[in-house]
Formats: sequence, C-alpha cells, structure tokens
Amino acid sequence: MRLAVIIGSTRRGRFGPTVARWLVQQAAKQFDVDLLDLKTTNLPVILPDTDDEAPLEVAVLAPRLAAADAFAVVTPEINCSFPASLKTALDWYYAEWHAKPVAIVSYGRETGGRHAEAQLRQVFTELQAVTIRNTVALPCYWEQFTADGGWPRPSAGYEAGAKLMLDQLVWWAEALRDARDRRPYQP
Repeated sequence: MRLAVIIGSTRRGRFGPTVARWLVQQAAKQFDVDLLDLKTTNLPVILPDTDDEAPLEVAVLAPRLAAADAFAVVTPEINCSFPASLKTALDWYYAEWHAKPVAIVSYGRETGGRHAEAQLRQVFTELQAVTIRNTVALPCYWEQFTADGGWPRPSAGYEAGAKLMLDQLVWWAEALRDARDRRPYQP
C-alpha cells in the first residue's frame, strides 16, 4: 500500500515538516510512504484555462499522486481555514484523488486545526475522494516539546490517535483499491 503524505504549508518557520516526519514514522509500519512537501514542488499559483497544457511542475507531481493508494494531509489552520498552497495543489489535480481515502492531520491553536479539517472534507468530497472519520488534531502543539527539543512528548498521546487513524486508512485504501481494480472509477 502506497501512502502520499502531503505537507500543506509552505510558509517560513512552518511546523508541518515536524508533524509530517512524525506521521511518516507512524505510517511506515503499514505503508510504503512518499513524502510530498508542497514547498519544494513549486506548483504555479495561477491555474490555466481548462484546455491549456499542464506546466512541467504539475506534470512531475501527477504520477506520484496517481500512484498513491491513500493520502494523509498535514495542514495548519490559518484564519479558520487551510493554506492557499494546499488549495492550489488540490485544484491542479482531479482524477488523481478519485476514489481514494484521505486522512487529515491538523494543527493549530486551541482548535487543533479542526476548522481547516472541516473545510478540507468539503473540498475532498468535490474531488470524489473519501475522507476517513478519525483524524489527528494537534491543539497548542508547541506545548508538546520535550526538554531536549523532541516532539511530541510521549505523554501527549498522539500515537494512539495516529494508530487508529492509520488503521482506518489501511482498511479504506484496501477496499477502494480492490473496488478500482474490479471496476475503474467513473465520475
């Protein structure tokens, strides 16, 4: 099973790579993981007309997304939503998301990114992807560093939530992959 973990934030000083590295460690027990950092993909922010050819940066990322059996999106909450860089990445692709499960790991202040999560569910529904119920929300994540700078503290309890989420993601990824193999998905 192939999992694409997507770091949704591109801003300077972002926390997303820390969360993504932790998630990759958890997910590697069940998936072959492909870590996609939107900061390094250089996706254009201006979308073309529907008849225009996709730019090279978009074409390079497309096969990696298409090869994934499942996705895990790591996103901060910014102004009660998810970052523009993530929306741009979602909008550049369409068929790559179809009939595949998506797990959401969000972080932020007291809400832990739940507003971003809710909005992502709506967007992924439109892209004909399936968001799984269980997520990992990280409220006030900066409070979970250990004395030596590690993250997260073992007492944070994030591993249990990640295991539940990833177990569900495996189930959905296998079920949807089997369904796509039996009959190609037609939107």
